[in-house]
Amino acid sequence: MAQVATMDHQFHVLAVDDSIIDRKLIERLLKTSSYQVTVVDSGSKALEYLGLSSDENEGVEIDHSHVREVGINLIITDYSMPGMTGYDLLRKIKGSSSLKDIPVIIMSSENVPSRINRCLEEGAEEFFLKPLQQSDVNRIKPHLMREKRQKVTPNSLKRKAMVECISPEKTRKYNNLCGIFWQNICE
Repeated sequence: MAQVATMDHQFHVLAVDDSIIDRKLIERLLKTSSYQVTVVDSGSKALEYLGLSSDENEGVEIDHSHVREVGINLIITDYSMPGMTGYDLLRKIKGSSSLKDIPVIIMSSENVPSRINRCLEEGAEEFFLKPLQQSDVNRIKPHLMREKRQKVTPNSLKRKAMVECISPEKTRKYNNLCGIFWQNICE
């Protein structure tokens, strides 16, 4: 079943690969970069962990509360796996209303341009060639940060309300400064 890192980190990554060697490598690289990591060995186990059905029906929801509980910030999956491929897993995730915003990265040991393009067109954030390297892991952070910025939290709503409560005079001054700034840049 799934193995979860015991340390509590800021970002939680679900790593999916049928190769134990690649799973261990991915897990070690991600943990070294201070990610919480859960590893599973198949697409169907990933869907089970996320609370989705592995039926042929695209993105059938099972348990919305479980999806929120696992707190996955990113999924990294092998492309070529027996049963459900990484591409199939990507399609199920992007077809799920509760998971579609989670960034997905596909990796493969085969450099096949049509496969890469198909995955990127279906919604993958990146396509890494195996073996995964530290430089690849370093490219993950921007996707996590973007996903985090897109989430609406009570604090973000408070900040928005605070901005909207700024006096009209301050708003006019700010708009004037912005206008002057953009004029100087465009000239």
